[in-house]
Amino acid sequence: MSQFTDAYSRRFYYLRLSITDVCNFRCTYCLPDGYKPQGVSNKSFLTLDEIRRITRAFAAAGTEKVRLTGGEPSLRRDFTDIIAAVRENNAIRQIAVTTNGYRMARDVKQWRDAGLTSINVSVDSLDARQFHAITGQDKFHQVMAGIDAAFDAGFEKVKVNSVLMRDLNSRSLSTFLEWIRRRPIQLRFIELMETGDGGALFRQQHISGEVIRDQLIMQGWQRQLRERSDGPAQVFRHPDYQGEIGLIMPYEKDFCASCNRLRVSAIGNLHLCLFGDGGVPLRDLLASDDQQAALQARIARSLGEKKQTHFLNQGNTGITQNLSFIGG
Repeated sequence: MSQFTDAYSRRFYYLRLSITDVCNFRCTYCLPDGYKPQGVSNKSFLTLDEIRRITRAFAAAGTEKVRLTGGEPSLRRDFTDIIAAVRENNAIRQIAVTTNGYRMARDVKQWRDAGLTSINVSVDSLDARQFHAITGQDKFHQVMAGIDAAFDAGFEKVKVNSVLMRDLNSRSLSTFLEWIRRRPIQLRFIELMETGDGGALFRQQHISGEVIRDQLIMQGWQRQLRERSDGPAQVFRHPDYQGEIGLIMPYEKDFCASCNRLRVSAIGNLHLCLFGDGGVPLRDLLASDDQQAALQARIARSLGEKKQTHFLNQGNTGITQNLSFIGG
C-alpha cells in the first residue's frame, strides 16, 4: 500500500486517534459545562483490537506518528495496553499522548515502559488559582508533579499546551519563559479556535499568535525547521533557554498547506479535518484482521474529498461543537 496522499499532494505521516470523548476537566474553552455523552455509551468507544487494526492499517500506509487523544485518554482503564498495541507497529516511530496530566504522577512510568515516546500536557496557567478557574479542577500541583515524574521516568522533553486567551495568559509570557529557562519543556501556545458551542468566548478571548511571535523575535528567539511528521507548531529556540516555544496559529494564511495529519474519532470515524463537515465510518472494516486492504482503500479514497483549507477564517466551524468530540 502506498503512502496516504490527497488531491493537493499532501502526504499523511501522522494519525491523531481519539480513544474516548470523556473528560474529567471542565475547561472554559472546551467543556465549560462538563462532559455530556454525544449519544454514545462508553461501551461503543473503539476496542483494543479495533485500535490495533486501525493503527496497523495506517502504519502500512506510511504513518510514522500516532497521537492518542480524547477527551482524556488516561481515563481508559486499558490505556497502557493501548500504547503497547500501537507499539506493535515497527513503522510507527513516535507514540504520543495529549493529556490533562492528572494521572501522570502515578502512571507515566508505566506508559513509557509500554512504548510511549512523547507527552503533551495541557497547562493554561502557572497560577494555581487561575488554573482551577480555567479547568474546574484544583489539580495544578498534581499536574506539575506529573511533569516532574515524566522527566524522572526518562522523557527528555515534555510538551506543554496552553490555549492563548486575551484576559488569562496572553500577558504571562515572561512568567512562562522563566519557567522553561532551565527545563526542557516545549511550551506551545495554541490560538483559541471557534467551535459551534464557543462563538461568544472566541469573540471575547481570541488573540493572534502573531503577538507572541513578534515578542519572541524581538527577544532573539529563532524559528526552527519542521520535520515531516511534526505537528503544526512553529517552533522557536533561544540559546539562553533549555526549553522551546511552539506557536499553533490556525488562522494564519497557508496554515493548511503543510497538513500532514488525519484524525479518527473514538467511535471509529475518519475525520479529514478537525473542522470538517462529517466523518467517514471505518468501524464496519475493523471487525477482523482480513479487512485491512478494504480499510486502507476506503481511507485512500476518502482523501480525494479532503479540502484545501479549513475555512475557519469565514467562521465555518463544521460539525465540531467542542474540541473533546474528535480529539482536538
